[in-house]
Amino acid sequence: MPRRTATMLASTLILIALLCAGVLIKVPYSEMSPGPTVNTLGKVGSEPVLQISGHKTYPTSGNLNMTTVRVTGADYRMNLVEAVYGWLAHDGVVVPHDTLYPDGKTEQESTQENAEEFSQSQESAKVAALTELGIPVSSRVVVSTVVKDSPAQGKLHAGDVIKQVDGTPIEQPEDVAKLVTRHDPGEKVTFTIIPAKTAQAAEKAGKEPEGSRKIVITTAKAPKEDRAIVGIQAGTDHTFPFRIDIELADVGGPSAGLMFSLGLIDKLTPGELTGGKFIAGTGTIDDKGKVGPIGGINMKLVGARDAGARYFLTPDENCGAAASDTPSGLTLVRVKTLADARKSLEKIGAGDTAGLPSCSAG
Repeated sequence: MPRRTATMLASTLILIALLCAGVLIKVPYSEMSPGPTVNTLGKVGSEPVLQISGHKTYPTSGNLNMTTVRVTGADYRMNLVEAVYGWLAHDGVVVPHDTLYPDGKTEQESTQENAEEFSQSQESAKVAALTELGIPVSSRVVVSTVVKDSPAQGKLHAGDVIKQVDGTPIEQPEDVAKLVTRHDPGEKVTFTIIPAKTAQAAEKAGKEPEGSRKIVITTAKAPKEDRAIVGIQAGTDHTFPFRIDIELADVGGPSAGLMFSLGLIDKLTPGELTGGKFIAGTGTIDDKGKVGPIGGINMKLVGARDAGARYFLTPDENCGAAASDTPSGLTLVRVKTLADARKSLEKIGAGDTAGLPSCSAG
């Protein structure tokens, strides 16, 4: 065999071996890429994303798109070839697996956590929107979760309304832990609650829940800490003056809260908030209307631009990263609160964009 041919053959075999190794070698990385966007003023299939009944609504136009990020699953392990391709691709980014799935979360655990965060973001979006519009919303402290094999298991249940702990009225979720930790592990604590089923029936009837009962629980010692616990997480539940449903499946996480709130405000107020323009955005939101940061901002910018957005509502804490790599044709608008975002939308809708809060790279 001629020396030139032998060299080429050897090189080809080495290349094939390297490619095979690259496919077989698993690396601890995951990939993020732009996900779909959804107009909160529009429909998914035949169903409106935001459904309101029992209150007057108004016509809307334009787009208020929430944005998403597509990520590889928690149980998926990229091979070396996929990782290299992801590093070279312009619209995707490869990050350490633990960045997306800390503490070794499984696919099921991650999906469940994202679903819970998405549900909570919808609740907060409703509260923030109605509060911004001056529409009263009643709230109450409830049992959010009960830890398996804890003292509270079988005695307290998710959705139970917590009225008092040791006779002290409960105003905020954090009050519960403060009162429980006044005890030493092994001591008894008395909860005054309204059972979840009773509370739910009252809510459907449009009434305040009644019929409290006392539950006595023996506290236990917290793992790795010398303090008393009963094994619950307290949260806030709300009663709305009319029905609001958010119909959107296959989406997780808390980052759509801001756009849900803005969509509700647009539907509940006269006029068209967007002025017919295409606006996208992202951001968590709490009950008081504070906008929080999210992950994958640069992927969301690309997804918004590709969908046709011209303006992007950007959480203040994400502004630096967003401004450092903004897709052409997309204007970033910095927001800190729901009120900020609403004012900016009104300006965009009116064509008065000169004074919009902007993002700067940092």
